[in-house]
Amino acid sequence: MESEETPNLRYSHGAITLHWLVAVLIIANYILVWTAEGKPEEQEHFLVGIHAATGIMILLLSVLRVIWRITHPAPPMEPGLKSWEVALATWVHRAFYFLIIAVPFTGWVMSSAASGGKGLNIYGLFDFPGLPIGPDRDTAIAVYEVHEILATVMFFLLILHVAAALKHHFVDRDGTVGRMIPFLRR
Repeated sequence: MESEETPNLRYSHGAITLHWLVAVLIIANYILVWTAEGKPEEQEHFLVGIHAATGIMILLLSVLRVIWRITHPAPPMEPGLKSWEVALATWVHRAFYFLIIAVPFTGWVMSSAASGGKGLNIYGLFDFPGLPIGPDRDTAIAVYEVHEILATVMFFLLILHVAAALKHHFVDRDGTVGRMIPFLRR
């Protein structure tokens, strides 16, 4: 149970839910795209379709997450953090907020340019509209490069983020990780 002195150090239930939904979908999308590489064309196309659908879900949930963050500010950071930890955490979180929108958005632009604006099928349930872009292979290739670079940056930030969480939990033994993991006590 949280102490009565620090109840505001934990993220809200909405922020925690959105954080973990987006995190799981992002990790699933990395696994999907890595699994698709080198597969026969039909399997690759199927896996990339699921990757694209998941990317749209990440984009929609990330927009919701940004709105949630604007309307529900983050709690203050754990007392006792070093100034470099606060600065690094602040910049990593800002980069994540940018990337959780930019990576799926560039995927949507790439798909729209490659298909001439056709919608993306979302898990066989419905089509998500494409952007009004005529078929443009050069644009699709250029945006693919940007998409891949941004996704690579996000992958390394994800590793840094997890490493920092592990450091806080196992080395520093502070309450940082308990702010975002629902079942951990602070």
